[in-house]
Amino acid sequence: MGNPQLNRSAEFSISLLLLQISGFSMLKLSFLLTLLSSASFGSWHDEAKSSGVGIYPPACTSIECPVFDVLQLGNGYEIRRYNSSVWMSTSSIQDISLVDATRTGFLRLFDYIQGKNSYEEKIEMTAPVITEVSPSDGPFCESSFTVSFYVPKENQANPPPAKGLHIQRWKPTYVAVRQFSGFVTDSNVGEEAAALQASLADTIWAAAIEKSRPDSTTVYTVAQYNSPFEFDNRVNEIWMQFYMEDELLVM
Repeated sequence: MGNPQLNRSAEFSISLLLLQISGFSMLKLSFLLTLLSSASFGSWHDEAKSSGVGIYPPACTSIECPVFDVLQLGNGYEIRRYNSSVWMSTSSIQDISLVDATRTGFLRLFDYIQGKNSYEEKIEMTAPVITEVSPSDGPFCESSFTVSFYVPKENQANPPPAKGLHIQRWKPTYVAVRQFSGFVTDSNVGEEAAALQASLADTIWAAAIEKSRPDSTTVYTVAQYNSPFEFDNRVNEIWMQFYMEDELLVM
């Protein structure tokens, strides 16, 4: 087990070395240290690759995540029901790269939780950071991305406002989920989203997702739980949100 304080000191020393190598500012690195300290090491790559579902993100054992119930584990997909939640979101970011847009949005949200808000209040880090994707019509056209941070429960009643950010209050929401390991890239998110859509074909969930889309231009959402300095236990998810009446969920 070891001494937790010594473990944190060792992580801090390693991160300082990475800071010197990478040239990151201490402010920008502190969020990454938060997630790094919550990491649970080990490998789940083969299991995630084979099933695409069923792994509880290790980061959520140490930092706050939105609460959900698993309704069904299917072949290559998982259906969740999220409780009502509050998210702080960027305005729409136009870019051809999801990775670049997520980085841009994350830095805005990181400044927000570090106190660059109307209350000058620091906010605890949560997971995941999500990026809502509204794809463009062509491969070389800009898509629209909205990056969001889950607001901790203690701040949800009155989240500090901030210029350039807005609050999203989600009602209970249903989400079809596919998990994948490794690092998120511009190529693999499209492949994983297509795999999720294929696995949902001919299910009641596919019909519900399609019915819900006229209310939103978002096609899918990418959820990321890990810092760039974590190489094991990386958990990423593709989400497709939809709405259903609870009585229709009786199986």
